[in-house]
Amino acid sequence: MPGSEPSVIAQGLVKTYEVPVRAAGVRAAMRALVHRETKPVHAVAEVSFAIEPGEVVGFLGPNGAGKTTTLKMLAGLLHPSSGHARVLGHEPFKRERDFLSRVSLIMGNRNQLQWDLPALDSFELQRAIYRVSTADHISLRDEMIDLLDVGALVGQPVRNLSLGERMKMEIIGALLHRPDVLFLDEPTIGLDVTMQQRIRTFIGDYNRRHGATVLLTSHYMADVEALCKRVIIIHQGRLLFDGALSELSRGVLATKTIRVRFVNGEERVLKVERSTIAAATAELLAANDVDDLTIEDPPIDDVIAAVFAAGHA
Repeated sequence: MPGSEPSVIAQGLVKTYEVPVRAAGVRAAMRALVHRETKPVHAVAEVSFAIEPGEVVGFLGPNGAGKTTTLKMLAGLLHPSSGHARVLGHEPFKRERDFLSRVSLIMGNRNQLQWDLPALDSFELQRAIYRVSTADHISLRDEMIDLLDVGALVGQPVRNLSLGERMKMEIIGALLHRPDVLFLDEPTIGLDVTMQQRIRTFIGDYNRRHGATVLLTSHYMADVEALCKRVIIIHQGRLLFDGALSELSRGVLATKTIRVRFVNGEERVLKVERSTIAAATAELLAANDVDDLTIEDPPIDDVIAAVFAAGHA
């Protein structure tokens, strides 16, 4: 709605940890028993942004950049050292009932479902926790089970499922209370290409159907390009870039990499403009005996390095 408050506001967010420091050797170890020295490490340093209702925003950065720490502060799992956050009009760290019932944090490398129970039992537990009516619960649950094609799997214990199957169940469980804001931390990590595509399609569909606001971290540019019109990039806890994905596409994302292996064993790596990918691929296949060919996006780390070099810091 015009004039409404953004769904997510981060204003000067800082998260600092005190990390023990000591020199090597027995004497230093003994001294640390009496007087432990620490140094501050800034996981997140003065990060500010706002996300409007219904936006899907990519949140990018290398490992250790502060992405997960920021998501945890916005989800209310961590208290910021300084700065302010508001999500749906609430201060997340207060963890008020109305706030918790309207947000969800999905972490690709964390298990939130009951490991030894069938997914259906965990879904029922989620229904009870969030006080969703049985009729609404069954309707949305069955809709999502159908969309992700897991009807034959929901009766199995979660521990018996593959990573991709478990990730689908995790996403269903996290959405059963129809959250208005989704914090997604690497939801496609470790999945094969087909499974990644299904998860992307599902997230995009949920956003369109329910108008949910989504903040997504990923190491796969394909996730970001499929879902996000805007990206936020952080590095070493600091904001580097906040703008339209198209701005990056005109620069560092303007090319893709073609890796080709010929029948004679020769391999070649080519950087090609996105607009000429189809023509370049067709030419390679027509003029050579090709054993294998792949088309890749630039790695996230290369994107960030290029942004930094371009002076967006």
